[in-house]
Amino acid sequence: MASEFTEDVPSEEQPAAPTADVEMAEGAEGEEGGDNANNSELPYAEGGDVEPRTSFISYLTSPVVTMIVGSGGNETILTAHQALLAQSPYFAEACAAFSDDGSPRQIELASDETDSVGCFLEYLYTGDYFPKKLPGQRVLETDPALPSVDESGDQLLNHARVYTLAEKFGVEKLKSLATSKIHCVNSTAKGEIAYARYVYAYTNKDDTSIRAPVANFWATRSHTLRAEAEEEFRALCLEYPQFGYDVLTRVLDEKLKRESQSRLHPAPGSGRKRPRHSQI
Repeated sequence: MASEFTEDVPSEEQPAAPTADVEMAEGAEGEEGGDNANNSELPYAEGGDVEPRTSFISYLTSPVVTMIVGSGGNETILTAHQALLAQSPYFAEACAAFSDDGSPRQIELASDETDSVGCFLEYLYTGDYFPKKLPGQRVLETDPALPSVDESGDQLLNHARVYTLAEKFGVEKLKSLATSKIHCVNSTAKGEIAYARYVYAYTNKDDTSIRAPVANFWATRSHTLRAEAEEEFRALCLEYPQFGYDVLTRVLDEKLKRESQSRLHPAPGSGRKRPRHSQI
């Protein structure tokens, strides 16, 4: 919105001459301004201090941390620079226990999957992970190794696992990124059921950012998609009653919304009429 300017209207009364106290106050402000200039403080910076930019080389010169991912003989060893890992509250706490006596800097991630941790590390180093979203489009990069339609739900599950890992590690921006990629996957009813089962198994019931879209999807499409995977849909509802309840709640809410709108804006001739009696 454009700012409105008003011109000063001359007044017949002349303002009183500034007192010494005012002059002292103005002088003090001027001195503060000089100090701020010397301290390179910006007037719009909260607290007066501007944090210096952290160079990428400083991340790369930090100690290397070893991560053992997986368990039961399927462990994978990954490494990353400590300064990058410490951006995560989870790893910052773990790295705080390391000493500088030359002992190994090692973290065990027994319950996590290698591919998901790999996506997490790729995000730390590059700010994104494969496949990336195409600029200005709701489409992901093409991976020749993957089918164009996610029939099994594997592609959805890949991003869902990145989401839950970002939740565990406390990286909110990665959670948002994973969610945005989930909505770019072209899947089938069975793929969506596999994804819904994972979401309701591994996310908190109060996490509406990922659960609500799942329930909304099935509430608006279950009448058409159920025929493609009716047994799987039924099994999912029985296995996770909260899923069935969330879907049913949205179906009923939408029904009430339509009824409310029809009462406010009744269609012509929609009123109830007395039945006609046939005359013989």
